Amino acid sequence: MISILFGSKGSGKSRRLITMANEAHEQKGENSVFIDYDDDRMYMLDRNIRYINAGEFIIDGPKMFSGFLSGIAASDFDLQAVYINSFMKIVKHPIESLSLMFSFLAEFSDRMNINLVISISSEEEPPEFLRPFII
Repeated sequence: MISILFGSKGSGKSRRLITMANEAHEQKGENSVFIDYDDDRMYMLDRNIRYINAGEFIIDGPKMFSGFLSGIAASDFDLQAVYINSFMKIVKHPIESLSLMFSFLAEFSDRMNINLVISISSEEEPPEFLRPFII
């Protein structure tokens, strides 16, 4: 399942994403990964949640991010959720061009039984292909 926190910069999406990750780990013992573009929020997470600074990797586009995400899932068979903050900074492509990527992410999430929770900052209205995932 994919869930998207969509809104303008500074609207509290990152804090909500961190809260969701921490609560899921505390209440369910969820095995999860938190991906962000930098290390700014690393110490806000429960220390048992694996934190990955995607800015340290050379990710240039949706295909590279899809491979990056697949590698994370392949290395942890017990993975239940992936929280992705600063998604647009990581993927580096306009939101309108990511329809195929979200089709892949939906299939990937279902096939691997991993919940994906993604934070997307945008001042514009979300594209139609994202609307079913927005919470």
